[in-house]
Amino acid sequence: MKKQKEFTGTVISTKMKDTIVVEIERMTRHPLYRKAVKSTKHFVAHITGATVEVGDYVKIAESKPISKTKHFVFVSKVSK
Repeated sequence: MKKQKEFTGTVISTKMKDTIVVEIERMTRHPLYRKAVKSTKHFVAHITGATVEVGDYVKIAESKPISKTKHFVFVSKVSK
């Protein structure tokens, strides 16, 4: 059984009901030039019962598909 993936990122939207959008930022090396390149990706996560605001740093974990775009669930709030 595979271990579920966990990411930490910044909340960028809380406008939907029971849903947040989290931006994950990672640094990678360019394959040819070896310069550090920053890349970002947005993930839609399910949240119930917790209150988070835009700008909060949160942890999300992979889950079974909840909707067409929601495949992550909110785990905890890391910091503000």
